[in-house]
Amino acid sequence: MAELTLFQKILSGEIPGNFVARGENWGAFLDVFPRSEGHTLVVPSKPAQRINDLSKLELSDLFERLKNTQAVLSRYFKTNDFTVVVHDGPLAGQEIPHLHIHVIPRLKENASSALPAMFPHANPPNPPDFASLSELCQKIKGGSQ
Repeated sequence: MAELTLFQKILSGEIPGNFVARGENWGAFLDVFPRSEGHTLVVPSKPAQRINDLSKLELSDLFERLKNTQAVLSRYFKTNDFTVVVHDGPLAGQEIPHLHIHVIPRLKENASSALPAMFPHANPPNPPDFASLSELCQKIKGGSQ
């Protein structure tokens, strides 16, 4: 039998968690290393590592739970703005091999820059290279429209 993930242990109560919301097949608990106050993780009970490991129904349910969690956080923090992040696999920065969604309430006092701040060493072309983008798009789609 495979060892339980950290999140399975939190969901089962083996390790304490500060749940802001939870249901039969999921839980939303405060991150122990928050990037800002209210940083919450929404975690399915199924220990899938990647989005592609979930069925359509499981994925739909997970995003409904994300909405539930945002509603709870919205009421407390009086905001409708969130940074929502999924690290989909280890090369994407996933540290625990159990899919989870980071939900971070954003307020005026903790507002942040957008996507470029997450990739500070990226050097995108300016102006955009539309010809290269079109070529890459065709390659990704396998040459079909």
